[in-house]
Amino acid sequence: MTDLDIGRAWLVDPTVAREGPGEIVVRDGILEAVTWLEREEADGIDAGGVVVAPGFIDLHAHLREPGNEDAETVASGLAAAAHGGFTTVCAMPNTTPTLDEPGVLARIRTAAAASGSPVELLAHGAVSTGRDGETLAALGELADAGVVGFSDDGAPVRSASILRNALAYAGALGLPIVDHPEDPTLTDGAEANEGFVSTVLGLRGWPTAAEEAAVGRDLAILADVVRDVPGARLHLTHLSTAAALELVRRAKAAGLPVTCDVTPHHLALSDEWIAGARRFAWEAGEEGDPWRDDALVAAPYGSSLRVNPPLRTPADALACLAALADGTADAIATDHAPHTEVDKMVEFGEAANGISGIETALGLVLEAVDAGHLTLSRAIEALTAGPAAILGRRSRRNGSVGLVEGALADLVVFDRAERWMVSADRLASRGKNSPLIGLDLPGRVLVTIAGGQVAYEADLVTAR
Repeated sequence: MTDLDIGRAWLVDPTVAREGPGEIVVRDGILEAVTWLEREEADGIDAGGVVVAPGFIDLHAHLREPGNEDAETVASGLAAAAHGGFTTVCAMPNTTPTLDEPGVLARIRTAAAASGSPVELLAHGAVSTGRDGETLAALGELADAGVVGFSDDGAPVRSASILRNALAYAGALGLPIVDHPEDPTLTDGAEANEGFVSTVLGLRGWPTAAEEAAVGRDLAILADVVRDVPGARLHLTHLSTAAALELVRRAKAAGLPVTCDVTPHHLALSDEWIAGARRFAWEAGEEGDPWRDDALVAAPYGSSLRVNPPLRTPADALACLAALADGTADAIATDHAPHTEVDKMVEFGEAANGISGIETALGLVLEAVDAGHLTLSRAIEALTAGPAAILGRRSRRNGSVGLVEGALADLVVFDRAERWMVSADRLASRGKNSPLIGLDLPGRVLVTIAGGQVAYEADLVTAR
C-alpha cells in the first residue's frame, strides 16, 4: 500500500460533476483527504498542469492470453494499462481457447494474480460457443463465474436468432450483450474505408453501410426483446460512422436500453493516415483530401493503421467527437489490439486488424480536448463514470469511481503540460503496432494507483 501527497493540482471528479484546484492525501493506500481549494488559495493552478482523476476503466481490451502470448500476456497488458492510467481493464473473449466456459476465465485470473499488478482485471464471456455464432454459450455458468458481459467481439454475433436469445438470457442475468456491429457480407475482403482515399490507393472498400445495417438490426432485435425482458441491455462497441451514431441517438431518445463507445483512434485519426497524412481529423476538413492539401508526410499503406472497423473519413471522426460530447456515445474504450511484428509487417490488406492503443489513449483524447472538441471533464467522465455505468457496477474495490475519502485509492495523476514521445521501447505492451510511434502526445502519466497500490510510476514502466 502506498502513501502519496499531491498539492496544488487540478482535480476532476465526474461523479460529483466537479473540477478545480485541490490537494489529495493517500495514506496506506486509502484516499485519506480530498481538499478543494478556494479561489484565493489557487493562484497559478489550472487545468493545463498536473491533473488528478479517478483511475480509467477500459471496457474493451484484447490481452491475447491464453493462446497468443507472443502478442501480449495478461502481465504485459496490465502493465500497459497502468502506463496509460487505467486501473480497471475488461478483457475480450477472443482468446485461444475462447472464453466461453469458466475454466478459461480461471486461467486468465490466475495469470493476473501471478503478474503482481494491482490493476483490476474483468472479462467478457463469449456469446456463442467458440464465437462461431451458431450455439449459445453457457451464459449462466459464465455469469456465476463473474464475467461482466457477453461478446463475440472480433466478429459480430452473426445469427439474429442467437443475438435475440442472448439479449433475453443475459437480460435475465442482469448483464449486457456487447456487440461488434458489422455485416460481414458487406466487408468480406475489404481493406479500408470505402471512399476517396481507398479508391486512390487501390484498396478494397469497407462501406459504412456495413456498420449502419448491423446497428439497425441489433436495435430492432433489442426493441423486440425488451418488451418481454425489461432487463435486456445492448452495448455497441467501437462505433465509427456518423450514420450508426445517429441510429443510436434516435434509439436512446425512444427509450431503448442501448449504450455505445468510441475509440481514441476513431476520434482523432482518419483514413487520410493510410495515404500518409499525419494530421488529426479535426485539422483535415470534412472532405479529407490529403493530396489536394499537401498533407502527405509519411509513406502510404502503413499496416499499423489497419483496424476493424477501419479508420473513417474526417467527417465521421467529427461525428464521433460530437456524439461523445452530447452523450450519445457513453464511453471511450481503447479496443487495445496488440499484434506481433510478423502479423503486421506485411502488405496492408494482409495485416492483422488492430492498434495497440491502451497507452496512447489519454494522449489522443487530450489532443481532442486541446482542440476544443471535448471538455476535460467530459473526457474524464467518458473514461471513468461512463464505463462504470455500462458495466452496471461500481468499482469492486472502492464502491465508487470518484475521488472519495476513505476509499482505496484508484486514481491517475498526469501532467497536461508535459508531452512524451511514443516509441516502441517506451510501450509496456508487447504489441508495438501503433501508428503513433515517433509522435509527441500530451498528458504524460506520472503515477497510477490501483486498489491502493502503485501500478505505474513515470520512467519505471517495464514490459513482461
